[in-house]
Amino acid sequence: MRRYRYIHLDVFTEHLFGGNQLAVFVEADGLSDTIMQAMAKEMNFSESTFVLPARRPDTDIHLRIFTPERELPMAGHPTIGTAFALAHCGRIVSGQAQTVFEEGIGPVPVALEWRAALSFAWMTQKLPSFGPRVDRPGLAAKAIGLPPDALVPDLPVEEVSCGVPFLMVPLMSRAAVDRAEADLAAMRELARAMGKSQVEVFLFSTESASDGSDAYSRMFAPCLGVVEDPATGSASGPLGSYLVAHGVVRPERAKSIVNLQGVRMGRPSWLHVDIGVAPDGQTITHVKVGGQAVVAGEGEIYVP
Repeated sequence: MRRYRYIHLDVFTEHLFGGNQLAVFVEADGLSDTIMQAMAKEMNFSESTFVLPARRPDTDIHLRIFTPERELPMAGHPTIGTAFALAHCGRIVSGQAQTVFEEGIGPVPVALEWRAALSFAWMTQKLPSFGPRVDRPGLAAKAIGLPPDALVPDLPVEEVSCGVPFLMVPLMSRAAVDRAEADLAAMRELARAMGKSQVEVFLFSTESASDGSDAYSRMFAPCLGVVEDPATGSASGPLGSYLVAHGVVRPERAKSIVNLQGVRMGRPSWLHVDIGVAPDGQTITHVKVGGQAVVAGEGEIYVP
C-alpha cells in the first residue's frame, strides 16, 4: 500500500467548521487519473486537489482539481485552499509574494499576503465572457423551486464565465435565496433549453443586511456531484463581473465586492471580489477573487 498525505482545510473563512471543505493531496506523484477521481469521491468534498510538479516554466505547481464526479479546469476555493495548504507544510515559503498554479485553463497567478503566517490569497481569473441569456426565465425559477416572480424582473438570467460558466440568477430577496431547492429534472430541462448538457446555477440577491455583504448567494451543481456548494470562488468572479456589467455595483465599488455564501448550509463563507474597471466605466480589466482559509486537520489515504 502507498500512503498519500492530505491536508483538510476550511476555505473562505477564518473560523473552523465554516467555509468550504477541501482536501489537498500535497504529494500526488504516481497517481493515475482514475485513482485521483476515486480519491476525490472517497473524500466526498465539493472538490479535492492534487499537487504535482510544474510542467511549464511560467508556473510553480501543476494543480489538478476533482469533484466527486469529474475533473474541473479551474476552481476558486481549491486554488485558494491549496495555497494555504502549501504554506502550512512549507512548500510555499513565508513572505513569498506570489505563486502560479497550472490548472486546466492555463496559468493561474495567486497573490499572497502574510502576517505571522499566510493570511489572505487572491487568485486572478480570466476576463469574463457573457451569454447566452435565458429567454424563458421561468425555466430558471423552476430549476430552483421558486415562482417566476422571485426573480428580479429587470436583470437577465445570464451565463457568465471567468474560466468556468455559471448561470447567474438574480433573486428579489435573501428569503427567496434561502427558500430555493435544486430540482435536478428541471435543471436538465433548463440545460436542454440552453443547448447544453448540464448547467451550474448561481442564485443570489443584493438585498442589503447588517452583515455588510454585497451579495447573498447559493450555488447548485448536481450534475457535478455537488448538490450545493458552500463557497464557489470560480462563480464569484463571474458574479462580480455581472454586477458591474449590469450597473448593480458602481465602478468605484467594484474593487471591494463581498459575496456571502453557504449560510443556508450552516457554513458561512466570505468571498472577496476585485473587479478592475477601465476609465470608460464599462470595460472590465481584471477579475480577482480572494479569501482566507484555516487548516482543520491532516490524514492519509492508502492506495493499492
